[in-house]
Amino acid sequence: MSKNFLKGFTTIKLVIVTAICIILFMIIIPVITMKADVKIDFNKYATNKEKINVNESDKSEDNKVEEEIDNTEIKDKVDEVDNVDNVDKIEDINNEININTNSTVSVYITLENRIEEIELEDYVYGVLANTMPISFETEALKAQAIVARTYVVSKKINPCTEANGGDICDSAHCQVYSSKDDILKKWGEENGERYWEKIKNAVDDTKGIVLTYDSELVMYPLYFAVSAGKTESAEELGMGKIPYLKSVDSPGDEESSKFESSKEITLSDLAYIISNKYPKSGITSSNIRDSISILSRSESGGVIELKVGDSVIKGADFKVLLGLNSTNFDYSIGDNTIIFNCKGYGEGVGMSQWGANVMAKDGKSYDEILKHYYTGINIGNLKFNL
Repeated sequence: MSKNFLKGFTTIKLVIVTAICIILFMIIIPVITMKADVKIDFNKYATNKEKINVNESDKSEDNKVEEEIDNTEIKDKVDEVDNVDNVDKIEDINNEININTNSTVSVYITLENRIEEIELEDYVYGVLANTMPISFETEALKAQAIVARTYVVSKKINPCTEANGGDICDSAHCQVYSSKDDILKKWGEENGERYWEKIKNAVDDTKGIVLTYDSELVMYPLYFAVSAGKTESAEELGMGKIPYLKSVDSPGDEESSKFESSKEITLSDLAYIISNKYPKSGITSSNIRDSISILSRSESGGVIELKVGDSVIKGADFKVLLGLNSTNFDYSIGDNTIIFNCKGYGEGVGMSQWGANVMAKDGKSYDEILKHYYTGINIGNLKFNL
């Protein structure tokens, strides 16, 4: 009887142990499965620097994974796949810019004195095709597309004063815009569609991406053609303290055919132009030779102010007045003429388009280009709330 009792007790023990194992198995396996549901495709991240996505195929109505991923956790994972240099881009992905308007741009067509409603990305096509040479590298075109998009969104917040009630005008006062039909006519049948496809790809690959600073939209995403070797600081030029518009090196700009230029003007014509604009300057054709002096230059070499007779003129205003290519100029006076020798082309503040192309040729990505020319910016994604 005691043997039967012991045998029965042993059987009960086995049943209890088995039951406990089954219960533990049922608890542990779901926990492991839930943890495995979140998958980060780091191979995709390595090839597409702007995206880190939760694996969409693993989502279900009953088990939705939050889109916002903790940056600290991702950084640890990125270190494991030897992609540490791109960690700062992770912060950009969650940098969403909410705009309390729709995605339509009201463009004032200057020559026709009318306003046209254009979808944002279609507008960026028409700007990019006008503002950067089609021969430029794809990454430079992408950088320009993001800058152009940022600029027009800033105008949806603070409209152009010359847009006649629209958001932005289609002239160089803001950004030159043309329709696809007009652009294809300019390019011609032979290359038009091929060129347009290159523009379209650059815009589509950066769809909705804008520049941000301190988690807000960049409101002054300025750009120009060619620097004099360094870009200008907005603060030095009297534009105010705009933290992302600092002076930075722009190597390779000297390779541009627009890097150097000169303009010769007769002294009598110069005296007429200045006295007409600044009548209190006291300038005449007889005294102008000894009445011009440069008062100050920026760190980059641009003329901040010069004195002409009794008037002090800003370098930027003097550039416009004489039609010079840059504020970075010297001059030499001959018998009856004055020659202005300029370096660079454009205002000199923000992104140098030529410099961006040089960086792209050197293998830099669009975000690297943008972060070089706009100090401290990040890359954000637009969200329209209407």
